[in-house]
Amino acid sequence: MLRQSYLLLLTILFFSCSSGDKDELAKVNPIGSPASQSSEEPFLFTAADGAVYLSWIERKENKDQFKFSKMIDGKWSTPQLISEGNNWFVNWADYPSIMVNSEVMAAHWLQKRAEGTYDYDVRMSLSTNKGNAWNDSFIPHTDGVSAEHGFVSMLPMPNNRTFATWLDGRFTKGEKHSEGSHGGVGAMTLRAAIFDKSGKPESEWELDNRVCDCCQTTAAMTSNGPIVIYRNRTEDEIRDMAIVRWENNAWTEPSIVHADDWNIAGCPVNGPSVAANKDFVAVSWFTASNANPTVKLSVSEDAGKNFAEPIIISQGNTNGRVGTTLLADNSIVVTWMETKNDAAQILLGHFDKSGNHLATKTIAQSSAARSSGFPVLSSTGNKVILAWTEVGETKQVQTASVQF
Repeated sequence: MLRQSYLLLLTILFFSCSSGDKDELAKVNPIGSPASQSSEEPFLFTAADGAVYLSWIERKENKDQFKFSKMIDGKWSTPQLISEGNNWFVNWADYPSIMVNSEVMAAHWLQKRAEGTYDYDVRMSLSTNKGNAWNDSFIPHTDGVSAEHGFVSMLPMPNNRTFATWLDGRFTKGEKHSEGSHGGVGAMTLRAAIFDKSGKPESEWELDNRVCDCCQTTAAMTSNGPIVIYRNRTEDEIRDMAIVRWENNAWTEPSIVHADDWNIAGCPVNGPSVAANKDFVAVSWFTASNANPTVKLSVSEDAGKNFAEPIIISQGNTNGRVGTTLLADNSIVVTWMETKNDAAQILLGHFDKSGNHLATKTIAQSSAARSSGFPVLSSTGNKVILAWTEVGETKQVQTASVQF
């Protein structure tokens, strides 16, 4: 099955290259996947030294196994096990992740509580020996409430510390009020914390007391410190992109990246994706205001304090599910999904640092079903690594690279 999937990817790339965009698509190179059959939920992370790591979930003998691999000389290393369990919450949009600091690796996944189907905790584990062994996992949120917790983003911090932000449902149960609440009783909140290399929490904050319930968070490090972008939620059910920034040793109040004014009563399960280099920030996101599905891109040159008017990347037939990364020259690469000719496709767009479009290419055929999950990408220098879940008789994580 692995060889068949690999040949399928080659076939897709061959016919795509024959469709009139040969010069661009010739740069797409499939990479043999380290993930076996029944794998899904890929995640990619690039460390400060440029090394790229891939994580994913495999189903084996009634257990979920969380594994990772490191790219060495253009190939994935032998997979290593982070953790496994038979009571995990495995969700198509809320995927596990890894983070690599100079001496510490961090990983997170979701584990069910016994009380309810959608009551689950974030579990985090750290490794201080390059992932060869992992410490006992811990729960980063301290509320002890049986509720939804997830959609984690992690960043490396100085002194081998780990920054983590997540959606926290502690106030969706019971009669508790959130910190600084002004009518947000029962709302999902956005929280963050910093942990030392042993997993001990150093600081914890509530960043926003009313956010969309099930859209991914995204975080990046700027010259001022971490920024977190997420889908906000007003009392009037406007759900647009918001940002909080670490500035002058404190978190800013939430502010809107761009007022799309998308009014939607339920969560669209479609979060933003951000990448940053010092003061330069690029963020892409999905919106469907005025019933018009759209992927947008906006840039900031002051560490996220102000964003330029967004450009439209895709409109009409897009499924969203965006990813964003930066190349060495601060040009921007964005991935998203579209439905064309009744088939879902993963597309990649290249934009200069002002947001001007340079090229677009089709990476792979996919499925619009939830089972295909979210394509992910990361970059090292001018090479972009991509990963996605191929859906067929079984599900399997596939990977490829694009050299710019």
